[in-house]
Amino acid sequence: MAMAATAPLLVELLVEELPPKALKALGHAFAEGIVSSLRAQDLAAADAKATSYATPRRLAVLIEGVVDHAVGRAMSIKLMPVSVGFAPNGEATPALLKKLAVVGAGAADIAKLERRIDGKAETLFLETTAAGATLAEGLQRALDQAIVRLPIPKLMQYQLADGWTSVSFVRPAHALVALHGDAVVAIRALGLEAGRTTLGHRFEATRSPIVLRTASSYEEQLRDEGAVIASFAVRRVEIARQLDVAAAAEQGLTPISDDALLDEVTALVERPNVLACEFEREFLAVPSECLVLTMKANQKYFPLLDAKGALSNRFLVVSNISPADPGRVIEGNERVVRPRLADAKFFFDQDRKKTLASRVPALDQVVYHARLGSQGERTMRVRDIAGRIAAKAFPHERLSVEVDRAAELAKADLLTDMVGEFPELQGVMGGYYARHDGESVAVAEAIEDHYKPRFAGDALPRDHVGVIVALADKLEVLVGLFGIGQLPTGDKDPFALRRQALGVIRMLTEVPVPIGLEQFVALALPAFGAAIEDPSEPLLAFLHERLAGSLREQGYSAQEVDAVLSRPPAQLADLKGRLAAVRAFAALPEAASLAAANKRVGNILKKSSDEASRHVRASLLVEPAEAALHAALLHVESAADLAFDQRDYTASLQALAALRAPVDAFFDAVMVNADDRALRGNRLGLLAKLHAAMNRVADLSKLAG
Repeated sequence: MAMAATAPLLVELLVEELPPKALKALGHAFAEGIVSSLRAQDLAAADAKATSYATPRRLAVLIEGVVDHAVGRAMSIKLMPVSVGFAPNGEATPALLKKLAVVGAGAADIAKLERRIDGKAETLFLETTAAGATLAEGLQRALDQAIVRLPIPKLMQYQLADGWTSVSFVRPAHALVALHGDAVVAIRALGLEAGRTTLGHRFEATRSPIVLRTASSYEEQLRDEGAVIASFAVRRVEIARQLDVAAAAEQGLTPISDDALLDEVTALVERPNVLACEFEREFLAVPSECLVLTMKANQKYFPLLDAKGALSNRFLVVSNISPADPGRVIEGNERVVRPRLADAKFFFDQDRKKTLASRVPALDQVVYHARLGSQGERTMRVRDIAGRIAAKAFPHERLSVEVDRAAELAKADLLTDMVGEFPELQGVMGGYYARHDGESVAVAEAIEDHYKPRFAGDALPRDHVGVIVALADKLEVLVGLFGIGQLPTGDKDPFALRRQALGVIRMLTEVPVPIGLEQFVALALPAFGAAIEDPSEPLLAFLHERLAGSLREQGYSAQEVDAVLSRPPAQLADLKGRLAAVRAFAALPEAASLAAANKRVGNILKKSSDEASRHVRASLLVEPAEAALHAALLHVESAADLAFDQRDYTASLQALAALRAPVDAFFDAVMVNADDRALRGNRLGLLAKLHAAMNRVADLSKLAG
């Protein structure tokens, strides 16, 4: 076989404008699908460099070092047992001849057959070489698979030029390019035959159509002749650069940081041109969150912030055209955004004509859940739970009135025009309207904060009032939905219960609230009365699983997490201190021996704990080793307990290191299960005392190998 020719391979699918929010994922999947298939067929090396391209009108990939045909592969084909393939006289049986014909061999290959033991029988094998795929065959297979596997949000069905054939794809496709070096690869897809012609920018291409010289000239020709930056990543960097330059020219303003918006805008343009625009200053009287959201969500603009982080009346637009005079483009964008901002101002002005408190009764008319009642009923449950948390966790602080008021008003902004238009602003607008109504700062901030944390890394509520209302709100969701059997299953979580659980866990682990998970769930149950089944068992398992997972994601080992959660503290805010203490303890040379001893003590006590004396009697410590352990334990226990009470968990655990030698000596010299009942009970009591001292911070037996 002739040496395979190696050259870069380009595949491009030219389509109508692709959905911008899906473009990044589509571009990656298209390239990865083709590359992985070619590698699997030995048409591209495992380390072959591949470059993905994605613009609003194209998906493409350039792969270096692709061969025009794959090298054949050696194959060992199992045929049948020797006793079936050959007659007693040594002649090939009809069964063997038929099998050889099926695998593309014949009688002439009988002499080449190998006999090997397979299991218990001697078996015939044919050693042969399977022909490698040609590039046309392999690329056709790769492209078909890549198209089928694209993460298309919604398929379109359209007819081909013949007027009869229907095709389903994300958008109508108009051209297919497949170049291996400078040669066209004969493949088909979506009713199109591959060629070397593509299109540039709709309005700014200097030449269209563009006839591609080679696969390697693709990016350059699109840039120079088609006015297109084909690479999504390169285009994104260029937009970010232009945004920074344009913002710096605006008296030191900075564009708002939003990766999702930057991705979406990158997917909307083929050659970006950033322009600065402005709106009337009177709109700045509207809360900045409203203006920012309407500019980002509706217009894909980048608002500009001043040095203090306040919104300015200037903004940046990423245009897809670069006219000599950009004035009309700027004027058009300013004209388009004006009614959007005017709507926001109208909603804000109208909403403030009614107080939040006056809207609360209408929550009874808003359905929350068919089995859990209205938003009004939910509000009453949140108030009940919040009041119980405040009384339990902070009985000496004057929180109850503000907590109750914030919980009462927290959902009232759902009935405002602004939140109706922008649901993302719920809570935020409630905070603004509460301030306008004369509510206290604590109440307004708690209303604004009670949805926090909304996502990983989000800020927590600012004070105890906000934390209590946020905890109550999330617990009401978790207890209520678990109580009616609406548990998350697999990857389905329609009520975002995993996010709610992680929000509870984050607040409890970062804010010193002296209530454990079990108590929190118990505090929420009375608010539901007989409306739900008691969900404590599955909900607590769910919360513990989320807690353990969260701690592991923060870098703690499974052993460390297991050790600490086996002795959960009264407040979860102590967890990180205990985890750090366990990690420091595990690094001590005495740790392995003490962990193993702790595990041994635990096993002994499981079998005989009912015999252990409540008080260790010094007169019954007859063996020097047990007397020494008792003396060492009294000394260590005092230091460890003092450090524990001061929440210095590292010092508390490290004090235990002094017990290694006396513990080892005790097990070497003392028979715990003595025949004398009094001695046995005293020794078990000593071990129980040792076990309690060693496991105040964490269950150290979990560190044993």
